[in-house]
Amino acid sequence: MFSYRHNFTWNGTLRELEGSYPAFCTERGRPSMTASPSSSSGLEVLLSTLQDTGDVESTLNILNVLDELLSAGTDRRIQYMISKGGSEALLAALVNTGHSFSPNYTILLPLLHLLAKVGHRASTANLIGENQGLDVIYHLIPQYTTQHLHTVRASINAFAALLCTKANVRSVVSKGYIPGLLRLYEDWHSKDTQHVAIAIRHALLCCLHKVAHSAAARHALVSHGGMRLLHQTTQTCLLSKALEPLVEPSVQLMRKCLPKTPLLLTSDQSAYSFPLPGRPHAVPYMDMPSDESKEESDYEEPEDNQEADSKDYDDDLETDLNELRLRPDPDRPKDLLPQYSRLCPELSHDFEELDLSSESEDSSASASSSSSSSSSDEDAVPLSAFPPRSSGRDRRSSTAGRESPTSSSDSHSETEASTPAAVQLEARDFHSHSSILSTSPEFRSKISETRGEANQSKTEDEQHDEGQEAEESHHQTMIDRLLERHGTCVPHHEPKMYRAAAAKTKSIPGFSILAFPDFWGHLPPPGHESMAPRKPNIQRQKVLEDIQRILYTDDIINQVVFDLEDSSLQSPSDRPDSLSFFSKFECGNLRKAIQVRRYEYDLILNADANCSQHTQWFYFEVSNMVADVPYRFNVINCEKSNSQFNYGMQPVLYSVKEALEGRPHWVRTGTEICYFRNHFCPARGSRGTTFYTLTFTVTFKHNEDVCYLAYHYPYTYSAVKAHLNVLQESVDPTKVFFRQQILCGTLAENPCPVVTITACPDSRGWKDLHQLRNRACIVLTGRVHPGESNASWVMKGTLEFLCSSDPVAQSLREAFVFKIIPMLNPDGVINGTNRCDLNGEDLNRQWCRPHPVLSPTIYHTKGFLYYLNSIGRTPLVFCDYHGHSRKKNVFLYGCSVKETLWQSGSAVDTVGLKEDPGYRTIAKTLDRIAPAFSFNSCNYSVEKSRSATARVVVWREMGVLRSYTMESTYNGCDQGIYKGLQTGTRELQEMGMKFCHSLLSLTKDTKALYSRILINHINLDHNNLDHKSHNCFEDDEPPCVEEIEYSTDCPTLKGTDLDSDVSINMTSADGEEEGDEGHKGAQQRQGGVVQSQQSSMKSRLFPHLITEASMETRNEKRNMCNGVNATNGQILS
Repeated sequence: MFSYRHNFTWNGTLRELEGSYPAFCTERGRPSMTASPSSSSGLEVLLSTLQDTGDVESTLNILNVLDELLSAGTDRRIQYMISKGGSEALLAALVNTGHSFSPNYTILLPLLHLLAKVGHRASTANLIGENQGLDVIYHLIPQYTTQHLHTVRASINAFAALLCTKANVRSVVSKGYIPGLLRLYEDWHSKDTQHVAIAIRHALLCCLHKVAHSAAARHALVSHGGMRLLHQTTQTCLLSKALEPLVEPSVQLMRKCLPKTPLLLTSDQSAYSFPLPGRPHAVPYMDMPSDESKEESDYEEPEDNQEADSKDYDDDLETDLNELRLRPDPDRPKDLLPQYSRLCPELSHDFEELDLSSESEDSSASASSSSSSSSSDEDAVPLSAFPPRSSGRDRRSSTAGRESPTSSSDSHSETEASTPAAVQLEARDFHSHSSILSTSPEFRSKISETRGEANQSKTEDEQHDEGQEAEESHHQTMIDRLLERHGTCVPHHEPKMYRAAAAKTKSIPGFSILAFPDFWGHLPPPGHESMAPRKPNIQRQKVLEDIQRILYTDDIINQVVFDLEDSSLQSPSDRPDSLSFFSKFECGNLRKAIQVRRYEYDLILNADANCSQHTQWFYFEVSNMVADVPYRFNVINCEKSNSQFNYGMQPVLYSVKEALEGRPHWVRTGTEICYFRNHFCPARGSRGTTFYTLTFTVTFKHNEDVCYLAYHYPYTYSAVKAHLNVLQESVDPTKVFFRQQILCGTLAENPCPVVTITACPDSRGWKDLHQLRNRACIVLTGRVHPGESNASWVMKGTLEFLCSSDPVAQSLREAFVFKIIPMLNPDGVINGTNRCDLNGEDLNRQWCRPHPVLSPTIYHTKGFLYYLNSIGRTPLVFCDYHGHSRKKNVFLYGCSVKETLWQSGSAVDTVGLKEDPGYRTIAKTLDRIAPAFSFNSCNYSVEKSRSATARVVVWREMGVLRSYTMESTYNGCDQGIYKGLQTGTRELQEMGMKFCHSLLSLTKDTKALYSRILINHINLDHNNLDHKSHNCFEDDEPPCVEEIEYSTDCPTLKGTDLDSDVSINMTSADGEEEGDEGHKGAQQRQGGVVQSQQSSMKSRLFPHLITEASMETRNEKRNMCNGVNATNGQILS
């Protein structure tokens, strides 16, 4: 007899088999064999014998040989056995054994075990299913019993393995086996009171998981009460820790079987649509009259060709050295570039104010400021230079809102009588329908109509004008008194200036009111905010609550309480038992709110304008709440497959009542937060679209407060405009050259600002002016993706630092000229989109060939960069500020030929390839000085999928070595002194400042970086800032502790192994006859005795009991091995 080996080979094992048992050789040598000796291997002998022998001992030993061979090998062995007729042999043995009046369970267990191993092969599964093998196995699964538990479980596992094909699943559904499986599970669940058959109950759940891949099976499971049964049994399992292994499979099965529910929308398209202009005949100049740019004609190059060219252009980008080094041709003729010379005012400004006497400095400064403003207006592109796209309602609203609010000098008795109310206002008076937050006199005049103030003897026009004027005066005085009493000092924020800027902002729906946080301002909370701990099994709890709302509807309300498309559902609710919602303001995004239960609401976000995708950003007002009551909010149409909300991130909340009491803070809020796949589908679109739920619970502090909830700290377009105006007024014009200009108009005719910041020269002397005009240029951009509001807070920190009197800022201004475009996508930000512009396109994928009309901000930004390159002022640094929703920390994406070739696995030898390593300088500096920055999270690979981004195009086409995307987390940090803390606006602004600090490392005067004066202003405390950054090539996050997606297969049951079951059964075949006690004893023996049992079993594995008589029987029937029908003992061929 040969010994057991761990490394089997088919030929070696079977040769030993033949050598030990000459009967095999004899059989193979007989002339009656129809197959040649070369084709009749030892495996075929075993399989043929298995079909034909009726001897229990021979059958058992053959099964054990096959099982041992397959257990020690790979799928190739299984495939080989199948190719030699293994499926037919096992099916015949199954039919012979299973149809016996009293089945031999000692044979059934290893036989079923083998079927479970080979059944996952589609060919085997279909063969067995077509020959009614599924039926045989199904009928081997009994109702609850205490006998033969290992064999029962093996039957269920074999049945589950055969359900890997659609044909078998359809057969199971058509034969009504699904309700039978449910009855079996219910029977075993109710009668297994001692919890000794958990493995069998788990195996039944696995069967149901398998069939649930089919829509018909899921429908059958639901229609036969499977959801209710699973929910009830799960609730029972939750009461016992021993039954915990059954909970997750049941929950995952219910998640898969929840009927797809269309979103409660009339259309999947965004509620905001915008008419896109036709393509112009030629590329317009920035100052081209509007009637020329409006002309519609066929564009020179069809869009399809552009996309094709773009694809070919980057086909081998990652692996081809020549492609990486090649500088593509410009996308426009050079004669279009001089128009951008106006965006370099520092090159033409004569700085006359430097020669004025000290006595007139004040007036000169004022004149300079006025000159700067007027110059900005002169340089601005007329909005009419771009085709008007706004609706008539938008234009009327915008025209009405262009009047800047001014305090009236007249003292109206009505106003004086009303002013005491201004200081007695409560938080509830500041909901979005209050006239206080309106930017449109037309809106406020509606309020006055209810006060009966119009004189009936006057004409309607006179009444309207007078009422409007009185209302405006009353409104402005109320704001003045309100700010005087409650206003807090928010640095670089002026509420009245913000309101004036917002009145000129154009939106698709024509926003006429302000969100209170944007108007009032925000101060960072005094302390840091830790990441939210995740409650164990919180997702399971929320999923069960969602399932319960479908099964038990007694407390379900399902009432729409807010609809962006229905004006009747946009006013404060009269129902005291419902929250009120509103989102029709700048940056706002909430399309519909449905009250599900008394304190639970489903929220549907609005897709990006002119498309049906990109739902992530939300920002809305909520009021009419009750204090100290937990409200659950479910954002049900998120699109990303994972989120930082699963890793400690919280949404943000702003309370009007808290702000009026001197605490104007956006704060992190929410408990029981999780993010997971749900059962909703598009209203009318593709049913294959997957949506995810973000669920969180908020407990409000105050009754009748007005609060705002957002994905992240909001930052509006109007805030950018107001902030730039405040900065312009704050700088000393004799020291800081600060110039606002308009890059271009957007699709909706909103101006896109560009700012120039540098130091004024010491004098008008040639040497000083020459130094100024030869300073290196640094270009910074941000907010190309509207939902990445964190990028705007970083940009805010950069702008404020560069305009400050800090010595480092002064050194930077003296060394560089900063060209800053704070917001590349104003229209998207205004209208609350997440990813796209009004053209429905991601602007950061348009840089290769931006359309001059459909993507004007990208087209003209790229043109400006071309211009700088053409006059020898190629930027030293280009950085595009972004936010990252899947990673923690702040980090850079850059561009490197070597690192791209390394990471792409290119065959190019990079040993002799020379490359300037300066692209890493800024990242290394930031890693030392910025606590939120992670150097090891940075990546410098140029991917094909990113070939049309700003970072890659500026690097390739303009030759900017230090071309970056700076990504800031929405969540927080997992290293450094901020480890475990969520990032707030303070940390984001600090990052903007630290980025400026890092630029000192690029100055030609390296002594400046290490000067004693500057070193005191840059924190280089290595003990505090040193940290271990995670590897950028690892996954963004470890797998979530709970399954975000529906589980494809049934979660495995720990501590279960069919091989062990077979071993135990072989050593104690009669043990199961003893009932529960025997089963318990077997379970207790599995821990320490299994090894000895397996050794004992392995000594009996090989067929020493196969007699010559049995081999002769095999030979006589060998030609009949192609089949016996399962019903009469013959397999169908």
